[in-house]
Amino acid sequence: MKFTIEQSKLVDVVNWVSRSLSSRPIQTALLGIVIDAEGNKVTLSGSDLETASRATTDADIATPGKVLVPGKLLADISRSLPNKLVTIQLDGTRVLVNAGSAKFTLPVLPINEYPNLPEMPEALGVIDADLFNEAVAQVATAAGKDDSLPSLTGVHVEVNGENITMAATDRYRLAVRELTFSPARPNTEAVALIRARTLHDAAKTLATAKNVNIALAPAASNDRLAGFQSETKSTTTRLLDGTFPPYRHLLPQESLTTTVIEVAPFLDAVRRVALVTDKTIPLKLTFTGNSVTLEAGGGDEAQANEVFEINKTGEDLSIAFNPNYLLDGLHAINAPFAQISFNTASKAAIIMGKKSADAPATDNFKYLLMPTKFAY
Repeated sequence: MKFTIEQSKLVDVVNWVSRSLSSRPIQTALLGIVIDAEGNKVTLSGSDLETASRATTDADIATPGKVLVPGKLLADISRSLPNKLVTIQLDGTRVLVNAGSAKFTLPVLPINEYPNLPEMPEALGVIDADLFNEAVAQVATAAGKDDSLPSLTGVHVEVNGENITMAATDRYRLAVRELTFSPARPNTEAVALIRARTLHDAAKTLATAKNVNIALAPAASNDRLAGFQSETKSTTTRLLDGTFPPYRHLLPQESLTTTVIEVAPFLDAVRRVALVTDKTIPLKLTFTGNSVTLEAGGGDEAQANEVFEINKTGEDLSIAFNPNYLLDGLHAINAPFAQISFNTASKAAIIMGKKSADAPATDNFKYLLMPTKFAY
């Protein structure tokens, strides 16, 4: 095997595939990236048996061939190479990597021990890559990080015809995004629970493409896979076990108090007051008239407060939140203004974005935030 490739193209495909490598694989071969050179294309692939990724790019193939090399080392070397043409060549049990005056030699791993990677499941349809990335980023922020509760580390994806609903929760907040796509067949229906970290990484990287193909194995399939594919990159991942909690009844249809807040300066105010908070100290918000007072700390501890002007309709209210979760929600709406709706200090608030102070709320994304208790 011998081929020549642009350094930037090599970095692109290696970075994509190396995301699927495990630092502690159950077999040595899974430390590697498969390089398959044929025709005028090079295809790289890698897997940790949960997630598998492939990437294809143009190359000048002098001698076709297939080899398995240490993946993390290949990734580090690729990024460090000068911006010149890179020649990769199999020489016995070593792989030579040359770019300008830089020369590296990599050992070869046993390719006969490398497992067969799963095929892409049945295609559900196509979605705009930027829209997909935006929607996934909005909901993934609310997914849990505790692997002992695996069903809460995922994004619940529900497909119904042209509509996709994605939801994630860690029990303290809930993010729900609704969007449309182009289904492969009419009346398409599917449900999946996909690891949030994997979904977010795939959507973010595939955002450079025009469209993303969404694929999902049938419910009766033993593989239970989801897949995402652009023209040159693809990834498959095993679905999470467990059941995502029912959530639609948590989204209130009415509210007693509604506020409209300009996001950017409010974010700054929240960050300032939150400097004196920690995991045990919440951020208290007191809505009175057309202002909100932000407070944190009390007693002999550090304290902070700030008054911020808002537009409010409905009753006055005092409520407290984890400031980091509030900041996440304000970022996730991706809008210059936020509409925050409340019922009581003990019930969840709903945050939605607004294009302007007078515009209607954008209701295709909702961020539900549970309050915390405050004793000051």
